[in-house]
Amino acid sequence: MDDLTIRTAGRAGRITFTRPKALNALTHAMARDIHDALDAWRDDPAVALVIIDAEGDRAFCAGGDIAAVYHAGLAGDHRVGRDFFRDEYRMNAAIADFPKPIVAFMQGFVMGGGVGVGGHASHRIGGDTTRIAMPESGIGLIPDVGGTWLLGRAPGRIGEYLALTGARMEAGDAIHAGFADLYIPEADWPDRIAMLQDSGDAGSLRGHPAPPATLDRRDLSAFGGRHVPDIIAGLEQVGDTESLNALRRNSPLSMAAGLAMVRAARGDDRMQQSLSREYRFTARATAESDFLEGVRAQIIDKDRKPVWRRDASEDTVRAMLAPLGDDDLKWENAE
Repeated sequence: MDDLTIRTAGRAGRITFTRPKALNALTHAMARDIHDALDAWRDDPAVALVIIDAEGDRAFCAGGDIAAVYHAGLAGDHRVGRDFFRDEYRMNAAIADFPKPIVAFMQGFVMGGGVGVGGHASHRIGGDTTRIAMPESGIGLIPDVGGTWLLGRAPGRIGEYLALTGARMEAGDAIHAGFADLYIPEADWPDRIAMLQDSGDAGSLRGHPAPPATLDRRDLSAFGGRHVPDIIAGLEQVGDTESLNALRRNSPLSMAAGLAMVRAARGDDRMQQSLSREYRFTARATAESDFLEGVRAQIIDKDRKPVWRRDASEDTVRAMLAPLGDDDLKWENAE
């Protein structure tokens, strides 16, 4: 396969992203193939652990490849998006629930769909170039792929800050926020991977002292505001221009929904609950949100000038997150 290499080596199942020119963006077929590989290795006694890595030095996975979703939605076909997000989220849950260790080596950009793969592994390795973010509000979407589950568990108001601004984290901040576990210099990764293949023992992984975090030194108290306008007012009061600029760029509906979802995720017992809530938004995204306009501005035309038109009221957020009836995302062994 051109986009992924899936094989076994020693005692490890190996999944490698192999489309570095596309920043290893995740396609629908790739999501299904990752899920199929995990299913095949779940009960295979020859596979003691799984290693996920990527070719190229620019990105582990910079997000989902959503061009097909965009073009189908533009043509009025909203099923393509629903099918993609449904299968992607089921794959994300399979990674989180996998009974054997999964070790993800995450270099470069790890955004959106890349967080959905690497961010739910049992052993998440950051390196010198790691840049992790959930920037979906900039394209009219919401932090998905289980992102609201991770954001809801970040310390303090870091979850709200990351969801609304889409800010990028280096390895130290990613570890502090709960998006990574260990820092290992990238020059050491080939030896660590070889060791894991030979031993099948992820418990032997040891990290180096992580670069210092910066998020714990920022005043993020404004992100405790009840609604986005309250947060903006708080940021204006403390003069946080960097955050204000981000919030003024992003989709108001996406930020309002993302804020509600991060906070709702704090009450979830399983990541699947967060994924199901995310799916209610993304299943409607191509028809009822700013998503098509955001993708047009940021990815298709690249004019970086989205015209956000969707209402961001509480009523609209409730409607976007309302149950989908028979189309709600369903799980085996659901509680």
